[in-house]
Amino acid sequence: MEAYLDNSATTPVCAEAVQAMQQQLNHTWGNPSSLHRVGLMAEHLLNQSRAAVAAGLSCSPGEITFTSGGTEANNLAVFGTATARARQGRRIVTSSVEHSSIAESCAELVSRGYDVVYLDVDHTGRVREEDLAAAINSETILVSLMAVNNEVGTVQPIDAIRRFVRQAGAPALVHCDAVQAFGKLPIHPQQLGVDLLTVSSHKVHGPKGAGALYIRNGVKISPILYGGSQERRLRPGTESTTAITGFAAAVAATPDHTQSFNHVTALRDRLVAGLQRMPGVFINSPPDALPYLTNISVPGLPSEVMINFLTERNVHVSSGSACAKGAKSRVLQAMNLPDSHVTSALRISLSRLTKWEEIDALLYALAEAMATLLRR
Repeated sequence: MEAYLDNSATTPVCAEAVQAMQQQLNHTWGNPSSLHRVGLMAEHLLNQSRAAVAAGLSCSPGEITFTSGGTEANNLAVFGTATARARQGRRIVTSSVEHSSIAESCAELVSRGYDVVYLDVDHTGRVREEDLAAAINSETILVSLMAVNNEVGTVQPIDAIRRFVRQAGAPALVHCDAVQAFGKLPIHPQQLGVDLLTVSSHKVHGPKGAGALYIRNGVKISPILYGGSQERRLRPGTESTTAITGFAAAVAATPDHTQSFNHVTALRDRLVAGLQRMPGVFINSPPDALPYLTNISVPGLPSEVMINFLTERNVHVSSGSACAKGAKSRVLQAMNLPDSHVTSALRISLSRLTKWEEIDALLYALAEAMATLLRR
């Protein structure tokens, strides 16, 4: 059997999304900006899709701006805020373990004269709340922190940020990269106290090429692209209605969070119990990590060697973030793990569609790999 356990990189597209996209391609393929009947039909479908994604976030449709994915949404949040609020301050607070689309955007802002504070994390990969509070001052215009780390599954203290912003009297907007949390945890931007929040289609069993940035009503940010009136001029260009339609269908098809969470937790517990019976395997994720994601290391067996061995046995995992292309993990290094753990790390990520047999196939293949490769 094929054991696909790299769902943090991308998820298989659900049947509901495929059906919705086929319907759109066959019957509602017009440009949503056109004024004739074919265009108006496409616009109606786009509005329905916006409402579906908004319902998944318990927000209003007008607070949803569609993008090409999480990376573009993160860039829009960072650069859009930095430009719009440059006269109010130049400080941005983020962490040392953010996705590369945040890390590299902030690095670019440093080159433009902004002051970016990269918060360290503890051994679990979590930002310390006291460090977060100390970093936010009256010059802070943006605080950006991911909800769930994409490599080890650590849940960050998002709901504490707004309190620290108020205490500092900062003009800061609060942004949350919720790509790895959406569809797995109940994500309600108002309850979290965030102004901006990023989600992505292909992490919730939708197609690649669609994402969204939640922008709280009343919040103003600047566009980073120019050329049309689409998406309230924040994301000009003809909308990818096919991908957006699939995204919306996947969100609408997402079952009750509790049901999926309990299923995945049971799978993770089975995985961890099996790993703990294997001497030489280290679990890098903290015990309270999101159960969808478990990071492990087998010192002595480089990640690439293990991935190739497992792939030959139809078991598919990754060494970390797909965007890193095999580079050493910044996240594991920030957690102060030994280099032997960093160079041998494997990320095992589950979804609500993961089967018990896939966990067993991974455990069997891991045991075979250790028995075979460590003897060489």
